[in-house]
Amino acid sequence: MRRHYYYLFVLVLCLFLAAGSTPSAMALPSYARQTGLPCSGCHYTPPELNPAGRLFKLMGYIDRVKNDSITTSGDNRRAPLDMLKSLPLGAWFEASVTNLNSAEPGTQNGTAEFPQDFSLFLSGAWTSHVGSFFQVTYDAQADNLSMDNTDIRYANSKMIGQKELDWGITLNNNPTVEDLWNDTPAWGFPFILSDSAPTPTANPFLNGGLGQDVAGVGGYAMYNQHLYAVGSIYRSDHLGSPQPNAGTGAAINISGVAPYWRVAWQETNRLNDLEVGAYGMHMASMPNTVTGPTDDYTDFGPDLQYNRTIGRDVLSVRGSYLRENSDLVASFATHDVAQATHHLNEANANVEYHLGNRFAGALGWFSTTGTTDAVLYAPASVTGSANGSPKSRGLITYLSYWPAQNLELAAQYTAYTSFNGGSTNYDGSGRDASGNNTLYLLTRFVF
Repeated sequence: MRRHYYYLFVLVLCLFLAAGSTPSAMALPSYARQTGLPCSGCHYTPPELNPAGRLFKLMGYIDRVKNDSITTSGDNRRAPLDMLKSLPLGAWFEASVTNLNSAEPGTQNGTAEFPQDFSLFLSGAWTSHVGSFFQVTYDAQADNLSMDNTDIRYANSKMIGQKELDWGITLNNNPTVEDLWNDTPAWGFPFILSDSAPTPTANPFLNGGLGQDVAGVGGYAMYNQHLYAVGSIYRSDHLGSPQPNAGTGAAINISGVAPYWRVAWQETNRLNDLEVGAYGMHMASMPNTVTGPTDDYTDFGPDLQYNRTIGRDVLSVRGSYLRENSDLVASFATHDVAQATHHLNEANANVEYHLGNRFAGALGWFSTTGTTDAVLYAPASVTGSANGSPKSRGLITYLSYWPAQNLELAAQYTAYTSFNGGSTNYDGSGRDASGNNTLYLLTRFVF
Protein backbone atom coordinates (compact mmCIF):
# COMPACT_ATOMS: atom_id res chain seq x y z
CA MET A 1 0.00 0.00 0.00
CA ARG A 2 1.39 3.38 -0.97
CA ARG A 3 2.14 5.74 1.89
CA HIS A 4 -0.65 8.28 1.24
CA TYR A 5 -3.26 5.50 1.25
CA TYR A 6 -1.87 4.37 4.59
CA TYR A 7 -2.35 7.90 5.96
CA LEU A 8 -5.92 7.98 4.65
CA PHE A 9 -6.67 4.64 6.27
CA VAL A 10 -5.28 5.78 9.64
CA LEU A 11 -7.27 9.03 9.54
CA VAL A 12 -10.53 7.28 8.69
CA LEU A 13 -9.94 4.69 11.42
CA CYS A 14 -9.27 7.38 14.03
CA LEU A 15 -12.35 9.36 13.05
CA PHE A 16 -14.65 6.38 13.28
CA LEU A 17 -13.17 5.23 16.58
CA ALA A 18 -13.84 8.71 17.89
CA ALA A 19 -17.38 8.51 16.57
CA GLY A 20 -17.97 5.26 18.39
CA SER A 21 -17.14 6.91 21.72
CA THR A 22 -19.36 9.94 21.10
CA PRO A 23 -22.35 10.25 23.47
CA SER A 24 -25.77 10.06 21.86
CA ALA A 25 -26.96 13.46 23.05
CA MET A 26 -28.87 15.64 20.58
CA ALA A 27 -26.98 18.39 18.73
CA LEU A 28 -28.02 21.86 19.94
CA PRO A 29 -26.60 24.70 17.81
CA SER A 30 -28.29 28.07 17.85
CA TYR A 31 -31.53 27.17 16.03
CA ALA A 32 -31.99 24.07 18.16
CA ARG A 33 -31.40 26.07 21.35
CA GLN A 34 -33.90 28.69 20.22
CA THR A 35 -36.69 26.31 19.16
CA GLY A 36 -36.10 23.54 21.69
CA LEU A 37 -36.00 21.02 18.81
CA PRO A 38 -33.17 18.68 17.82
CA CYS A 39 -31.47 19.21 14.47
CA SER A 40 -33.71 16.47 13.02
CA GLY A 41 -36.71 18.71 13.70
CA CYS A 42 -35.78 20.81 10.65
CA HIS A 43 -33.38 18.61 8.65
CA TYR A 44 -33.35 15.20 7.03
CA THR A 45 -29.61 15.62 7.56
CA PRO A 46 -27.95 19.06 7.39
CA PRO A 47 -28.12 21.08 5.20
CA GLU A 48 -31.22 19.34 3.72
CA LEU A 49 -34.38 20.99 5.03
CA ASN A 50 -37.56 19.05 5.68
CA PRO A 51 -40.99 20.78 5.43
CA ALA A 52 -40.72 22.13 9.00
CA GLY A 53 -37.25 23.50 8.28
CA ARG A 54 -38.42 25.20 5.11
CA LEU A 55 -41.26 26.86 7.02
CA PHE A 56 -38.84 27.99 9.75
CA LYS A 57 -36.62 29.63 7.12
CA LEU A 58 -39.59 31.10 5.24
CA MET A 59 -40.79 32.81 8.42
CA GLY A 60 -37.44 34.46 9.10
CA TYR A 61 -35.79 32.02 11.54
CA ILE A 62 -37.85 33.48 14.40
CA ASP A 63 -39.78 30.53 15.88
CA ARG A 64 -38.78 30.01 19.52
CA VAL A 65 -39.73 28.29 22.76
CA LYS A 66 -41.82 30.20 25.28
CA ASN A 67 -40.12 32.23 28.01
CA ASP A 68 -36.92 32.47 25.97
CA SER A 69 -37.16 36.18 25.26
CA ILE A 70 -37.17 39.59 26.94
CA THR A 71 -40.26 41.59 25.99
CA THR A 72 -41.82 44.92 26.87
CA SER A 73 -44.91 46.47 25.35
CA GLY A 74 -44.89 49.76 23.47
CA ASP A 75 -47.17 52.67 22.75
CA ASN A 76 -47.08 55.85 20.67
CA ARG A 77 -44.12 57.23 22.62
CA ARG A 78 -42.31 54.09 23.85
CA ALA A 79 -40.74 51.53 21.55
CA PRO A 80 -41.42 47.86 22.34
CA LEU A 81 -38.70 45.26 22.90
CA ASP A 82 -38.68 41.59 21.89
CA MET A 83 -35.34 39.78 21.88
CA LEU A 84 -33.81 36.45 22.89
CA LYS A 85 -32.38 36.23 26.40
CA SER A 86 -29.04 35.12 24.97
CA LEU A 87 -27.26 35.66 21.65
CA PRO A 88 -28.15 33.00 19.02
CA LEU A 89 -24.57 31.83 18.58
CA GLY A 90 -23.26 28.66 16.96
CA ALA A 91 -20.10 27.32 15.38
CA TRP A 92 -18.67 24.52 13.34
CA PHE A 93 -15.19 23.07 12.88
CA GLU A 94 -14.20 21.11 9.77
CA ALA A 95 -11.12 18.95 9.14
CA SER A 96 -10.49 17.04 5.93
CA VAL A 97 -8.25 14.93 3.72
CA THR A 98 -8.19 15.21 -0.09
CA ASN A 99 -6.50 12.59 -2.25
CA LEU A 100 -6.31 12.75 -6.07
CA ASN A 101 -5.95 9.81 -8.40
CA SER A 102 -2.83 11.57 -9.76
CA ALA A 103 -0.99 14.28 -7.87
CA GLU A 104 -0.87 17.73 -9.41
CA PRO A 105 2.59 18.36 -10.93
CA GLY A 106 5.13 19.38 -8.31
CA THR A 107 2.78 18.87 -5.35
CA GLN A 108 2.31 16.33 -2.58
CA ASN A 109 -0.81 14.18 -2.71
CA GLY A 110 -2.99 13.40 0.30
CA THR A 111 -3.74 16.96 1.45
CA ALA A 112 -4.64 17.08 5.16
CA GLU A 113 -6.31 20.22 6.54
CA PHE A 114 -6.76 20.67 10.30
CA PRO A 115 -8.76 22.77 10.20
CA GLN A 116 -10.12 23.12 6.69
CA ASP A 117 -12.23 25.94 8.06
CA PHE A 118 -13.93 27.21 11.18
CA SER A 119 -17.26 29.09 11.10
CA LEU A 120 -19.09 31.27 13.59
CA PHE A 121 -22.84 31.86 13.26
CA LEU A 122 -25.16 34.57 14.52
CA SER A 123 -28.23 32.65 13.46
CA GLY A 124 -31.69 32.93 14.93
CA ALA A 125 -34.31 35.43 16.01
CA TRP A 126 -33.24 39.05 16.39
CA THR A 127 -36.71 40.34 17.24
CA SER A 128 -40.39 39.55 16.57
CA HIS A 129 -40.15 39.49 12.77
CA VAL A 130 -36.39 39.61 12.07
CA GLY A 131 -33.96 36.70 12.07
CA SER A 132 -30.81 35.56 10.35
CA PHE A 133 -28.50 32.95 9.00
CA PHE A 134 -25.24 34.87 9.46
CA GLN A 135 -21.92 33.06 8.88
CA VAL A 136 -18.32 34.20 9.26
CA THR A 137 -15.63 31.68 8.26
CA TYR A 138 -11.91 31.30 8.87
CA ASP A 139 -10.37 29.83 5.71
CA ALA A 140 -7.16 27.95 6.55
CA GLN A 141 -5.72 28.16 3.01
CA ALA A 142 -6.28 31.92 2.73
CA ASP A 143 -5.48 32.36 6.45
CA ASN A 144 -8.20 34.96 6.91
CA LEU A 145 -11.62 35.47 8.44
CA SER A 146 -14.34 36.66 6.10
CA MET A 147 -18.07 36.81 5.51
CA ASP A 148 -19.65 33.58 4.30
CA ASN A 149 -23.23 32.84 3.24
CA THR A 150 -25.55 35.27 4.98
CA ASP A 151 -29.33 35.76 4.82
CA ILE A 152 -31.08 38.30 7.09
CA ARG A 153 -34.89 38.35 6.89
CA TYR A 154 -37.95 40.28 7.89
CA ALA A 155 -40.98 37.97 7.72
CA ASN A 156 -44.72 38.35 8.30
CA SER A 157 -48.01 36.80 7.22
CA LYS A 158 -51.63 37.75 6.53
CA MET A 159 -54.85 36.05 5.52
CA ILE A 160 -56.27 36.65 2.04
CA GLY A 161 -59.75 35.17 2.13
CA GLN A 162 -59.25 31.72 3.64
CA LYS A 163 -55.64 31.42 2.42
CA GLU A 164 -52.42 32.44 4.18
CA LEU A 165 -49.84 34.65 2.50
CA ASP A 166 -46.37 34.48 4.07
CA TRP A 167 -44.06 37.24 2.90
CA GLY A 168 -40.80 38.90 3.75
CA ILE A 169 -37.69 40.85 2.81
CA THR A 170 -34.25 39.28 2.47
CA LEU A 171 -30.78 40.85 2.65
CA ASN A 172 -28.18 38.39 1.44
CA ASN A 173 -24.80 38.02 -0.26
CA ASN A 174 -25.26 35.05 -2.61
CA PRO A 175 -28.10 34.52 -5.11
CA THR A 176 -29.97 31.26 -4.25
CA VAL A 177 -28.79 31.33 -0.61
CA GLU A 178 -32.34 32.43 0.29
CA ASP A 179 -33.88 29.36 -1.37
CA LEU A 180 -35.94 26.88 0.67
CA TRP A 181 -34.97 23.75 -1.27
CA ASN A 182 -31.74 21.83 -1.86
CA ASP A 183 -31.67 21.72 -5.65
CA THR A 184 -30.27 25.20 -6.42
CA PRO A 185 -26.56 26.08 -6.17
CA ALA A 186 -26.07 27.60 -2.70
CA TRP A 187 -27.43 24.59 -0.77
CA GLY A 188 -27.47 21.98 -3.52
CA PHE A 189 -25.64 18.69 -4.03
CA PRO A 190 -22.79 17.99 -3.47
CA PHE A 191 -23.19 19.10 0.14
CA ILE A 192 -19.45 18.86 0.84
CA LEU A 193 -16.59 19.85 -1.44
CA SER A 194 -12.80 19.82 -1.21
CA ASP A 195 -11.17 23.25 -1.30
CA SER A 196 -7.93 21.88 -2.79
CA ALA A 197 -8.98 19.45 -5.55
CA PRO A 198 -9.09 20.67 -9.19
CA THR A 199 -12.59 21.45 -10.42
CA PRO A 200 -13.85 22.24 -13.95
CA THR A 201 -13.12 25.77 -15.12
CA ALA A 202 -16.48 26.57 -16.73
CA ASN A 203 -19.58 27.26 -14.60
CA PRO A 204 -22.60 29.51 -15.09
CA PHE A 205 -22.04 32.62 -12.97
CA LEU A 206 -25.18 31.83 -10.95
CA ASN A 207 -23.47 28.68 -9.71
CA GLY A 208 -21.20 30.30 -7.14
CA GLY A 209 -19.70 33.05 -9.28
CA LEU A 210 -21.19 35.85 -7.14
CA GLY A 211 -21.09 34.22 -3.71
CA GLN A 212 -19.97 36.61 -0.94
CA ASP A 213 -19.00 39.19 -3.57
CA VAL A 214 -22.38 40.92 -3.87
CA ALA A 215 -24.96 42.67 -1.72
CA GLY A 216 -28.60 41.95 -2.49
CA VAL A 217 -32.07 42.92 -1.31
CA GLY A 218 -35.32 41.31 -2.34
CA GLY A 219 -38.84 40.34 -1.48
CA TYR A 220 -40.42 36.88 -1.31
CA ALA A 221 -43.85 35.37 -0.73
CA MET A 222 -45.48 31.97 -0.28
CA TYR A 223 -49.21 31.70 -1.01
CA ASN A 224 -51.21 28.96 0.70
CA GLN A 225 -48.00 26.93 1.24
CA HIS A 226 -47.97 26.15 -2.49
CA LEU A 227 -46.82 29.03 -4.69
CA TYR A 228 -43.46 30.61 -3.86
CA ALA A 229 -41.82 33.59 -5.58
CA VAL A 230 -38.69 35.71 -5.03
CA GLY A 231 -37.43 38.86 -6.70
CA SER A 232 -34.07 40.41 -5.74
CA ILE A 233 -31.49 42.85 -7.07
CA TYR A 234 -27.71 42.69 -6.53
CA ARG A 235 -24.73 45.01 -6.67
CA SER A 236 -21.01 44.15 -6.51
CA ASP A 237 -19.57 44.34 -3.00
CA HIS A 238 -15.91 43.33 -3.16
CA LEU A 239 -14.96 42.54 0.44
CA GLY A 240 -11.44 43.57 1.34
CA SER A 241 -11.36 46.20 -1.43
CA PRO A 242 -11.56 49.97 -0.91
CA GLN A 243 -14.91 51.65 -1.56
CA PRO A 244 -16.26 53.21 -3.67
CA ASN A 245 -15.58 50.45 -6.15
CA ALA A 246 -13.01 51.22 -8.88
CA GLY A 247 -13.35 47.75 -10.41
CA THR A 248 -9.60 47.11 -10.64
CA GLY A 249 -8.66 43.47 -10.31
CA ALA A 250 -12.27 42.26 -10.22
CA ALA A 251 -13.48 39.95 -12.99
CA ILE A 252 -17.09 40.96 -12.27
CA ASN A 253 -18.28 44.52 -11.65
CA ILE A 254 -22.07 44.68 -11.94
CA SER A 255 -23.30 47.56 -14.07
CA GLY A 256 -26.44 49.00 -12.49
CA VAL A 257 -28.18 46.13 -10.70
CA ALA A 258 -28.45 42.42 -11.50
CA PRO A 259 -32.02 41.09 -11.06
CA TYR A 260 -32.62 37.58 -9.71
CA TRP A 261 -35.96 35.75 -9.82
CA ARG A 262 -37.31 32.49 -8.46
CA VAL A 263 -40.69 30.73 -8.69
CA ALA A 264 -41.69 27.33 -7.32
CA TRP A 265 -44.77 25.21 -6.65
CA GLN A 266 -44.82 22.70 -3.81
CA GLU A 267 -47.16 19.91 -2.79
CA THR A 268 -46.72 18.37 0.66
CA ASN A 269 -48.50 15.62 2.57
CA ARG A 270 -47.59 13.18 5.33
CA LEU A 271 -45.40 10.95 3.17
CA ASN A 272 -44.47 13.04 0.14
CA ASP A 273 -43.27 16.49 -0.72
CA LEU A 274 -42.64 17.70 -4.26
CA GLU A 275 -41.24 20.99 -5.55
CA VAL A 276 -41.07 22.05 -9.18
CA GLY A 277 -39.62 25.45 -9.99
CA ALA A 278 -37.42 27.70 -12.07
CA TYR A 279 -34.93 30.47 -11.40
CA GLY A 280 -32.71 32.87 -13.27
CA MET A 281 -30.63 36.04 -13.26
CA HIS A 282 -29.38 38.68 -15.68
CA MET A 283 -26.11 40.54 -15.18
CA ALA A 284 -24.17 43.16 -17.12
CA SER A 285 -20.55 43.26 -15.94
CA MET A 286 -17.45 45.32 -16.68
CA PRO A 287 -14.30 43.26 -16.02
CA ASN A 288 -11.55 45.17 -14.21
CA THR A 289 -13.26 48.54 -14.67
CA VAL A 290 -16.52 50.39 -14.04
CA THR A 291 -16.79 52.17 -17.39
CA GLY A 292 -17.05 51.16 -21.03
CA PRO A 293 -18.60 48.12 -22.73
CA THR A 294 -20.07 45.24 -20.73
CA ASP A 295 -20.20 41.47 -20.75
CA ASP A 296 -23.88 40.46 -20.57
CA TYR A 297 -24.98 37.16 -19.00
CA THR A 298 -28.40 35.57 -18.61
CA ASP A 299 -28.78 32.36 -16.56
CA PHE A 300 -32.06 30.47 -16.28
CA GLY A 301 -33.40 26.98 -15.84
CA PRO A 302 -35.76 24.55 -14.06
CA ASP A 303 -35.28 22.60 -10.85
CA LEU A 304 -37.07 19.72 -9.11
CA GLN A 305 -36.99 18.07 -5.69
CA TYR A 306 -38.99 15.08 -4.41
CA ASN A 307 -38.83 13.51 -0.95
CA ARG A 308 -40.61 10.29 -0.02
CA THR A 309 -40.87 9.15 3.60
CA ILE A 310 -40.51 5.37 3.91
CA GLY A 311 -41.10 4.39 7.52
CA ARG A 312 -38.33 6.21 9.39
CA ASP A 313 -36.26 6.70 6.24
CA VAL A 314 -36.41 9.27 3.43
CA LEU A 315 -35.69 8.93 -0.29
CA SER A 316 -34.70 12.19 -2.00
CA VAL A 317 -34.47 12.90 -5.73
CA ARG A 318 -33.20 16.25 -7.02
CA GLY A 319 -32.35 17.76 -10.37
CA SER A 320 -31.54 21.13 -11.92
CA TYR A 321 -30.49 22.63 -15.23
CA LEU A 322 -28.94 26.02 -15.97
CA ARG A 323 -28.59 27.61 -19.38
CA GLU A 324 -26.23 30.56 -19.64
CA ASN A 325 -26.35 32.85 -22.68
CA SER A 326 -23.59 35.46 -22.79
CA ASP A 327 -22.51 38.31 -25.03
CA LEU A 328 -18.94 39.11 -24.01
CA VAL A 329 -18.47 42.46 -25.77
CA ALA A 330 -16.04 43.87 -23.19
CA SER A 331 -13.88 40.73 -23.09
CA PHE A 332 -13.84 40.51 -26.89
CA ALA A 333 -12.61 44.11 -27.11
CA THR A 334 -9.66 43.26 -24.83
CA HIS A 335 -8.94 39.99 -26.73
CA ASP A 336 -9.74 37.82 -23.68
CA VAL A 337 -12.14 35.69 -25.74
CA ALA A 338 -12.02 34.50 -29.35
CA GLN A 339 -15.68 35.35 -29.99
CA ALA A 340 -18.30 37.40 -28.19
CA THR A 341 -21.30 35.06 -28.18
CA HIS A 342 -21.20 32.04 -25.86
CA HIS A 343 -23.44 29.63 -24.03
CA LEU A 344 -23.08 27.07 -21.24
CA ASN A 345 -25.38 24.19 -20.29
CA GLU A 346 -25.08 22.77 -16.78
CA ALA A 347 -27.15 19.78 -15.62
CA ASN A 348 -27.17 18.01 -12.25
CA ALA A 349 -29.17 15.07 -10.96
CA ASN A 350 -28.83 13.05 -7.77
CA VAL A 351 -30.65 10.49 -5.65
CA GLU A 352 -30.11 10.06 -1.91
CA TYR A 353 -31.36 7.65 0.73
CA HIS A 354 -31.47 8.70 4.39
CA LEU A 355 -31.39 5.73 6.75
CA GLY A 356 -33.09 7.45 9.65
CA ASN A 357 -31.05 10.54 10.43
CA ARG A 358 -27.83 8.65 11.17
CA PHE A 359 -26.74 7.47 7.71
CA ALA A 360 -27.14 8.90 4.21
CA GLY A 361 -25.83 7.79 0.84
CA ALA A 362 -26.12 9.57 -2.51
CA LEU A 363 -25.20 9.16 -6.16
CA GLY A 364 -25.01 12.22 -8.38
CA TRP A 365 -24.34 12.97 -12.05
CA PHE A 366 -23.17 16.28 -13.51
CA SER A 367 -22.52 17.65 -16.99
CA THR A 368 -21.30 20.96 -18.37
CA THR A 369 -21.14 21.70 -22.09
CA GLY A 370 -20.90 24.90 -24.11
CA THR A 371 -19.25 27.02 -26.75
CA THR A 372 -15.66 26.19 -27.70
CA ASP A 373 -13.28 29.13 -27.28
CA ALA A 374 -9.52 28.57 -27.51
CA VAL A 375 -8.76 31.90 -25.78
CA LEU A 376 -11.27 31.73 -22.92
CA TYR A 377 -10.43 28.07 -22.27
CA ALA A 378 -6.75 28.09 -23.18
CA PRO A 379 -4.24 25.26 -22.58
CA ALA A 380 -2.63 25.30 -19.13
CA SER A 381 -1.37 22.59 -16.81
CA VAL A 382 -4.26 21.05 -14.79
CA THR A 383 -6.66 24.02 -15.12
CA GLY A 384 -6.61 24.52 -18.90
CA SER A 385 -8.19 22.99 -21.99
CA ALA A 386 -6.18 21.68 -24.94
CA ASN A 387 -9.11 22.01 -27.37
CA GLY A 388 -10.87 25.10 -25.95
CA SER A 389 -13.94 23.15 -24.86
CA PRO A 390 -15.64 23.62 -21.47
CA LYS A 391 -17.09 20.08 -21.48
CA SER A 392 -16.89 18.29 -18.12
CA ARG A 393 -18.85 15.26 -16.93
CA GLY A 394 -18.74 12.79 -14.09
CA LEU A 395 -20.28 11.01 -11.12
CA ILE A 396 -20.22 11.70 -7.39
CA THR A 397 -20.78 9.14 -4.64
CA TYR A 398 -21.34 10.40 -1.11
CA LEU A 399 -21.66 8.67 2.27
CA SER A 400 -22.49 10.51 5.48
CA TYR A 401 -22.58 9.19 9.06
CA TRP A 402 -23.93 11.17 12.01
CA PRO A 403 -22.98 9.40 15.26
CA ALA A 404 -24.58 12.40 16.97
CA GLN A 405 -26.70 15.13 15.44
CA ASN A 406 -23.86 17.62 15.84
CA LEU A 407 -21.06 15.45 14.41
CA GLU A 408 -20.73 14.39 10.77
CA LEU A 409 -18.25 11.97 9.23
CA ALA A 410 -18.43 11.95 5.44
CA ALA A 411 -16.66 10.40 2.47
CA GLN A 412 -17.09 11.50 -1.12
CA TYR A 413 -15.60 10.24 -4.39
CA THR A 414 -15.77 12.28 -7.60
CA ALA A 415 -15.00 10.49 -10.88
CA TYR A 416 -14.58 12.46 -14.12
CA THR A 417 -15.27 11.01 -17.57
CA SER A 418 -14.42 14.38 -19.12
CA PHE A 419 -12.62 17.42 -17.66
CA ASN A 420 -12.18 20.81 -19.39
CA GLY A 421 -12.95 19.38 -22.80
CA GLY A 422 -11.36 15.94 -22.87
CA SER A 423 -10.75 12.60 -21.23
CA THR A 424 -7.04 12.17 -22.17
CA ASN A 425 -4.43 14.93 -22.23
CA TYR A 426 -7.25 17.42 -21.66
CA ASP A 427 -4.92 20.26 -20.59
CA GLY A 428 -2.28 19.92 -23.31
CA SER A 429 0.29 18.97 -20.66
CA GLY A 430 -0.44 15.25 -20.52
CA ARG A 431 -3.01 15.11 -17.72
CA ASP A 432 -6.07 12.86 -18.07
CA ALA A 433 -9.53 13.62 -16.68
CA SER A 434 -9.32 10.57 -14.40
CA GLY A 435 -6.21 12.06 -12.79
CA ASN A 436 -8.55 14.53 -11.05
CA ASN A 437 -10.72 11.80 -9.56
CA THR A 438 -10.95 12.83 -5.92
CA LEU A 439 -11.42 11.01 -2.62
CA TYR A 440 -12.53 13.52 0.00
CA LEU A 441 -12.94 12.77 3.71
CA LEU A 442 -14.53 15.27 6.07
CA THR A 443 -15.32 15.51 9.73
CA ARG A 444 -17.56 18.35 10.92
CA PHE A 445 -18.33 19.29 14.51
CA VAL A 446 -21.36 21.56 15.03
CA PHE A 447 -21.79 23.16 18.46
